[in-house]
Amino acid sequence: MSKGKFFKCFCATTIAMLMTASLGFKSSVHADTNTSAKFNQLNNNQIVTSMGAGWNLGNQLEAILNQTPGETNWGNPVITKALIQEVKKAGFKTIRIPVGYLSKIGSAPNYTVDSTWLARIKEVVDYANSEGLYTIINMHSDGYHTIQGAWLFCDSSDQTTIRDKYQKVWKQIASTFENYDEHVIFESMNEEFDGNYSSPNRTYYNNINAYNQIFVDTVRQTGGNNASRWLLIPGWNTNIDYTAGDYGFELPTDNYKSIDVPSSEKRIMISVHYYSPWDFCGDESSPITQWGKDAADSSKKSTWGQEDYLDSQFKAMYDKFVAQGYPVVIGEYSATDKSNVDPNNNVYRAAFAKAVCTAAKKYSCVPVYWDNGANGVHGCGIFDRAKCTITQQEIVDAIMSVMGTSVLSGDVNNDGVVNGRDVMILTQYIAGKNVTIDTKAADLNKDGTINGRDLMLLRQYIEGKVALQ
Repeated sequence: MSKGKFFKCFCATTIAMLMTASLGFKSSVHADTNTSAKFNQLNNNQIVTSMGAGWNLGNQLEAILNQTPGETNWGNPVITKALIQEVKKAGFKTIRIPVGYLSKIGSAPNYTVDSTWLARIKEVVDYANSEGLYTIINMHSDGYHTIQGAWLFCDSSDQTTIRDKYQKVWKQIASTFENYDEHVIFESMNEEFDGNYSSPNRTYYNNINAYNQIFVDTVRQTGGNNASRWLLIPGWNTNIDYTAGDYGFELPTDNYKSIDVPSSEKRIMISVHYYSPWDFCGDESSPITQWGKDAADSSKKSTWGQEDYLDSQFKAMYDKFVAQGYPVVIGEYSATDKSNVDPNNNVYRAAFAKAVCTAAKKYSCVPVYWDNGANGVHGCGIFDRAKCTITQQEIVDAIMSVMGTSVLSGDVNNDGVVNGRDVMILTQYIAGKNVTIDTKAADLNKDGTINGRDLMLLRQYIEGKVALQ
């Protein structure tokens, strides 16, 4: 079973081949992203709660054609703010933005990243940032053995050059966002491995560990809010077994972390993906169209990877990392549409999504759905990016049935935490200032109005004197 194979690569290759053949606050109070924004020091529990359910803007900024990234290379339309607003409206709180660089990186020794490309990445991040959403920005396609022009290879003999290039590129990315608040999260790389789906090569794994260490050191030393920012790192091919097990993964040290971060708290997250069983999630040649113990037709069920296996995988990540203060992000999960083979397939795709979210919530992980922008058969999209509409309401409903519960009353700006910013915003609201609040959460004493009594209760809650519902 090729558990290490992930759906995104399959979809990307397919789309590229087809094209070749055919050719914290609401916006009213959010800090200006061009200045140094106030940074909230969220601990591991707070950041997971705040990030909620996530969604991937897949096959866009990491789409490579002729060694050059471009957001329309693989058939998706230009990204718009209206799309991001629709994603937020659906209930998602986090958007993972995969990014490729390749030919956008200049030659040695400076490896200067094209300024127009960086500006476009920033613009897309700003779409989400202005909506109060979390964003995860990574280096995505540069390590794919299947893409011409890729260079971030852990099995290359020229590690000196690779590490120098990697460090200089990440320094430029991090500097672009150094003044952004806690809503921006960096991910060092994506599905990095040697292309061999058997057990990891220890020497190559050590190179991956070295990349992660370079990433953490480089980002931290750019200063600004990057010294406190949450950073996301993967193990071998984002594989759970090879990350949680004894195969060579090492956590980087965080020696340059800001002194504003309590010494007992971490600012490093662990990235893994979940596409198990692959014959259901991604293998289009497989007849497996149903998932779970309740699948109606046993002949179409996979013989492994059901609820018990899912639970054991996420528990392994919890025991190894979450329990030690390192949040886990399930950076990708989804299942390809096989409704042409089985009209009930989407029912099981929704059941799979719900089960992943249920396990993620149980083990305090952040689930981020992989959407490649392709809707219907052979795709795993849940939004029409041109029309800015939901295409798979059943899957969205399944995710939100688990992850879409309202936050604690008292979180008046609906960012997942209750703190002094809520007091400030509620004070401004009561004073008649033009700010946006969650009115349901702000009516703390449930008398149907929002007034000074609510403000008093919120202050007392933050001081630990009263409990809120």
